[in-house]
Amino acid sequence: MSAFAQPAPRGGGVARRARVWGPAAVVFALGMVAWQWLLPALGVERYLLPPLSDVLQAFWDNRSELLRGGWITFQEAVGGFVLGCSIAFLFALVLARWRPLGSALMPYMIAANAVPIVAFAPITNAWFGTLSPWSKVVIAAVLCFFPVLVNSLRGLTSVRPESLELMRSYAAPQRVVFARVRIPNSLPFVFSALKLASVLAMIGAVVGDYFGGSTEALGVQIVSAVSLAQYETAWAAILVASLLGIAFYAVVALAERLVLGWHPSIRAGVE
Repeated sequence: MSAFAQPAPRGGGVARRARVWGPAAVVFALGMVAWQWLLPALGVERYLLPPLSDVLQAFWDNRSELLRGGWITFQEAVGGFVLGCSIAFLFALVLARWRPLGSALMPYMIAANAVPIVAFAPITNAWFGTLSPWSKVVIAAVLCFFPVLVNSLRGLTSVRPESLELMRSYAAPQRVVFARVRIPNSLPFVFSALKLASVLAMIGAVVGDYFGGSTEALGVQIVSAVSLAQYETAWAAILVASLLGIAFYAVVALAERLVLGWHPSIRAGVE
């Protein structure tokens, strides 16, 4: 080793993370300041957006009910996430194996995805019952299904021809091609869709609660608080839902980093 060689600075990763997250932290701080002081100064009415301190106080006063409702809604979101993403990935495997079938079914899947979820929610309540959590699970699953299907199918089919030719030269059966080439190639696409689906699942569970459910569920609490002009409580419930959605996204992102540590995009993010 040359006498002039210097070890790489250890603080490079910290500096890079500061550059990446610094602007977001500044925007977050400015947003909180505007919420607390600027918007009330501009005359924004309480029913539109109460001051942040009032929302936090409402959360503290009703923390037991809000956290219990958040847990109920979060379980519905996770159930819908697992159900919708699992079925979507299985469908993607089938459509990638038999491409003409995918071409025949995709227009109908697009049309089904275009149906507003608020129109679908009353139907699931009729199927499973208004108080059943399964009606909310199904709504969350429907929201998760299409993005996971499309991204998984793209990952399974956008394989380098050289890799497929190599597997053919070994006379590998299709199950081996999928296990060794197509599925590993699809994982970055799948995890991108899973991160989006984690947010959509939480939205679906909350929206499903708007049309009826357990009186402790988060969406029901939001509707009830607004009907009673308790806007601070309603925004506190929305804040709980947002934090749960962020936590859900973070868990999926962590799983992506653990599973895809070998992938160049993940390695570049770690370094």
